[in-house]
Amino acid sequence: MSAIDPYDHLRADPRLGPLVEEHGEIGLEPASDPFERLVVSIVNQQLSTASAAAIRDRLFERYEVTPRGLLDADEAGLRETGLSAQKVRYVRNVAEHFADGVTLADFEAMDDEAVVADLTEITGVGVWTAKMFLIFVLAREDVFPVEDLGIRRGMEAVCDAELSREEMRTRAEVWKPYRSFASRYLWRAVD
Repeated sequence: MSAIDPYDHLRADPRLGPLVEEHGEIGLEPASDPFERLVVSIVNQQLSTASAAAIRDRLFERYEVTPRGLLDADEAGLRETGLSAQKVRYVRNVAEHFADGVTLADFEAMDDEAVVADLTEITGVGVWTAKMFLIFVLAREDVFPVEDLGIRRGMEAVCDAELSREEMRTRAEVWKPYRSFASRYLWRAVD
């Protein structure tokens, strides 16, 4: 971890500083259950927040969200929670990967690129989902998920301009090594 405080670092940026002041210190906390959090990311893919929350609630109420619990669940029942047939396959692909004995410690020992490479080998897990895993499961401090619509909207709001993804990446360089923290504030900018 860098000796510079992430909040002081981000406060120094005239675009992001006001968000840090407005929202206070928004931290990064590692998730206790990497499988569960990855399933939540898959549920959230390409859905509104409200729709994803409703499906997630039904899924967690009806099933034990563990690799074995979701592998044993029948497809029709999973579909009744609101998962599409495609997302049922994706959730089961993740369950198979974790049922093979993958642990949080395995991911903690990998650098960011290795985590993304490992997870994107699972059909249904793309770069966006892998980056959400880095931020919300592993609490990695320097991830910039420009693939996320909320991040792109947040960048446009704080920069007061339409930007290409490459321009966003370039502007985000100033937030290194705390781009995950910056991302949390960008999401707040458009919430």
